[in-house]
Amino acid sequence: MFKVRLLPLAICLATAPAFALEQGEYRFNTFGTVGFTHLGGEDDGRSYGITGQTTDSWRGDQLSKFGAQVNYGLTDSIGATLQLTAKPAQDEWKANVEWAYFSWQANDNLMLRAGRLRTPVYMYSESIDVGFSYPWLRLPDEVYSQVQLSNYEGLDAVYNLPLAFGSMAFQVAGGQAKNRDIFAFDDMHDIDYDKVFGANVSLATNDYGTFRVGYVEADITSEIEGIVRLPLALGGTLRNQSFQSLDKQKGKFTSVGYQYDNGTWLTSNEWTSRVIEADGSGSVDAFYLMGGRRFGDFLAHVTHAQLDDDAGRQNSWTLGLNYNLLPNVVLKSEYKRVDTSGGYDGVFVRTPQEAFNNAIAESSGGLLGSPARNFDGDIISVGVDFVF
Repeated sequence: MFKVRLLPLAICLATAPAFALEQGEYRFNTFGTVGFTHLGGEDDGRSYGITGQTTDSWRGDQLSKFGAQVNYGLTDSIGATLQLTAKPAQDEWKANVEWAYFSWQANDNLMLRAGRLRTPVYMYSESIDVGFSYPWLRLPDEVYSQVQLSNYEGLDAVYNLPLAFGSMAFQVAGGQAKNRDIFAFDDMHDIDYDKVFGANVSLATNDYGTFRVGYVEADITSEIEGIVRLPLALGGTLRNQSFQSLDKQKGKFTSVGYQYDNGTWLTSNEWTSRVIEADGSGSVDAFYLMGGRRFGDFLAHVTHAQLDDDAGRQNSWTLGLNYNLLPNVVLKSEYKRVDTSGGYDGVFVRTPQEAFNNAIAESSGGLLGSPARNFDGDIISVGVDFVF
């Protein structure tokens, strides 16, 4: 039961404080994950994951990350927060400034913040790097691979409303995120987000869990391209191929979530929908449903997740078993079975050449190129989450 009592602390360590610290008071904390993961079932060197670091070798750079956060009270109502992380980006580790903002506690209910802030996209966006705050070792890829933007520069306002049966929180955010990276077709590409706007409301009840509804939009500019070789019938030469070109196209993301944890039984569920206007595709919808039960220091959980795109569908089942080594350290293990259908790659990684060959095959009626295939795999992950 130590894990249950520490969850509010874990979330607090890497999220915005509910109230400003007193003048001269500070708080310093660290958090992180040491994890290893392996993909079986795909025998052609296939990789999987948001940045393609889950492969047929045991690797620690998909899941491992480390962070530190300091909060300092400049006055009794004005504070400063800095959060630094170190985590892999494709095949190299990078240091990141995830948070760097000033906050003003206008009254007991309202806090205003300005600087670099977390983008309020998902239910776990605020604590996405604090693995101790959620039951999985790896968050459900079907949902959490869709928007790779973790922070932005701008403003937000958070209003907390106490209720007789719990509390309600409102957040409104706005700003921009320039010169960010997005992983696609086995490489990193530049992407800009202008006119970022987000709003969400969450209702935390005393007895029935927490409900959350969120919406984020932005004008997206990006050019995703790669070097490909034309079929021999078309000359066999190399050329630079554009796969997606966005020039301030509006992207919209909606999410609905629910969490419940009474110390023995717990559940976490989230549904999302992503739309990019004028990119020629429809919405990308995804969800996961998780249920778990604690047996002393053990937590057993199961998750079903699904990702639907115009190109096809990805399904997965995840079985997990956690063990609390210490009140602030938890050992996690997971087995995930994932399949795609409809010739869809899902969160599996295709190279630019594969994507080009698939497009050529489709446009030529199968005369040129190679048709898109389905993917499947067994992903085993083991690691330790901690907070200090």
